[in-house]
Amino acid sequence: MDAEMSVIDLVFFAAVVFAALYWVGALACVARYARRRPTPSRLLPPVTVLKPLCGDDGHLYENLATFCRQDYLTFEILFGVRDQDDPAVAVVDRLLHDFPGVELKLVVDDRTIGTNLKVSNLANLVCHATHETLIIADADMRVGADYIGAVAGALEDRGTGMVTCLYRGVAGSGLSSKLGAMFINEWFFPAALVGTCVEKLRHAFGATIACRRDTLQAIGGFEAIADHLADDYMLGQLVQRLGLRVALVPYLVDNVIATTTVWRLAIHELRWARTFRTLRPLPYFCSLFTFGIPVSLAWFAVSLGNPLAGVAVVAHVGLRCLGRMVLSRAVGREVRWRDAWLVPVRDVLSFVVGLASFLGRTVRWNDTELHVHPDGRFEPRPHANAPARASDGWKWEESA
Repeated sequence: MDAEMSVIDLVFFAAVVFAALYWVGALACVARYARRRPTPSRLLPPVTVLKPLCGDDGHLYENLATFCRQDYLTFEILFGVRDQDDPAVAVVDRLLHDFPGVELKLVVDDRTIGTNLKVSNLANLVCHATHETLIIADADMRVGADYIGAVAGALEDRGTGMVTCLYRGVAGSGLSSKLGAMFINEWFFPAALVGTCVEKLRHAFGATIACRRDTLQAIGGFEAIADHLADDYMLGQLVQRLGLRVALVPYLVDNVIATTTVWRLAIHELRWARTFRTLRPLPYFCSLFTFGIPVSLAWFAVSLGNPLAGVAVVAHVGLRCLGRMVLSRAVGREVRWRDAWLVPVRDVLSFVVGLASFLGRTVRWNDTELHVHPDGRFEPRPHANAPARASDGWKWEESA
């Protein structure tokens, strides 16, 4: 029994050391990223911004208004909905009134090209695009006035086929909103940067995807990803297969977290986790061992109070609290020490969601259950009784 426990202790010890080394390396990647600055566009090509919309979470007007306040010479914004009665239509009408000097257009089109209705929305929008440089951004993002210039500047290199951005979570006062922002700022953000340091970037993030129209046509247009759950991930994959580079611009956009309950947050994160696990099972499995706090707690419980496991718990809580201060500087979001108790809660929740992701291939999109196939394509489950809808929540934050 002692020998068996010694082996278990050794395995857990290796896991918590790995987690500690990971976080040291991740913070180094974050510090490196924080020193970079975006290169403003010199050529100032005319730009079309594509905004697929569905519903209004209460933050939509201000989110979209930031795109209208761009310090850029020539750009247009196309807003797409599938239904004239969509609540987003009233928001767009208000924008048309408030920003008469900006080229804004609402496109209402329910044409469907595949199971991913957000992609169908984009395919309908691009038909109305005037300019050759395209920028796609999720509806729950907010940007600064220099956003288009920073993104368009990275496309001036003809060897670059796609440009993407990371994002930071902006929390409200609710617990679920705070936990959602913590996941983005304190796990996804550093994990994504570690990924770009370990290997060449081969995918995009839904916060921002920019490309030239001829590149989009070369990969088969939006039709090529019409049945994929992680549409932004697949766009980057297809561009990279053309031999073109996917570039990460050092520009952070704001993701406003409007989740109202912890349960809804967990369902949303489980959808992301199962999608990522499907596309990259080994990296995702390894990512579970970056959660040093729950791994240390599991060791402490299994070993019935091993003092070394207790030291590991304390050490990882301290490392994560110190790390969130470093991360707060990098993402430009202030953190409060009185919220430090949420750090172990957040890590345990992420770990549990990660484990649950291996227990099935079903995800929930609004009120519809979907089955995700091993290649990332998805379809509604036969018993689903509500139609799938495009959702602002469909972001690859979810992908590192």
